[in-house]
Amino acid sequence: MKYLARTATGRALLGDEEGYVPLSAAAPRAATVRDALPLAAAGDLPSVDDAPAERVPVEDLTFGPPLERFGKLWGIGLNYADHAGDLDEERPDEPASFIKPSTALTGPGGPIRLPPSEQSERVTAEAELGVLLGRECRSVATADVSDVVAGYLPVIDMTAEDVLRRNPRFLTRAKSYDTFLVVGPAIAVPDGPVDLADATVTTRVNGTIAAENEVRNMLFPPADIVSFHSEVSTLRPGDLFSTGTPGAAPIDPGDEVRATVESIGSVSASVTGRRS
Repeated sequence: MKYLARTATGRALLGDEEGYVPLSAAAPRAATVRDALPLAAAGDLPSVDDAPAERVPVEDLTFGPPLERFGKLWGIGLNYADHAGDLDEERPDEPASFIKPSTALTGPGGPIRLPPSEQSERVTAEAELGVLLGRECRSVATADVSDVVAGYLPVIDMTAEDVLRRNPRFLTRAKSYDTFLVVGPAIAVPDGPVDLADATVTTRVNGTIAAENEVRNMLFPPADIVSFHSEVSTLRPGDLFSTGTPGAAPIDPGDEVRATVESIGSVSASVTGRRS
């Protein structure tokens, strides 16, 4: 597994389990992580060992969002039957999708800022597997999705649940508050075909597991989600799919939320008080 990341100051990195080197040293054609996404999708990322630079250990780095600018931020609701039951919703026959604005996105560590209490008094946090596009595509078959995916990352999605419960048509607003999407610190780029069916997605709040499930129990697997939405609109490098959560947990000021996707990585964020 290779990793694409950016420092908090914006320096692009390429790494592996042993550490990171400057992306420009390893892949001169890629000045930014966005430039490297097509290489990742094509399996052409160089080895970190080939870079004329010493690895920097992960613990010596502070990470920002892996991309300076993402594309479309797709979310998938009710993609685990158990979570649909939690919300008293029926299992959808097709992916239940929505799009979040770019202003909802924040980097590892957050913070997640809760909206004013007069707007929402119940916000939930949800761990999800993120799928990042590396190539432009339209009407891509499920079997070919791996050719357009650059990699994977953990994300934390938030919902103003009381807003949503008032009316399902309020979904976009309930999902769109600033900082309501925390992206992981690194894009995990497999060295070859990857099967994530056994991977467990876990939501933790203050170290306690609030929900977890395996990717195999998704109603719509990641490849199906990408293929389905490629029939809706052209997908481009940097588009991100949050593929649904095994379960949500209410959060309050002072909490620490962590999303972990087995074999991919984890991301955490602190929760701050409500904006006035």
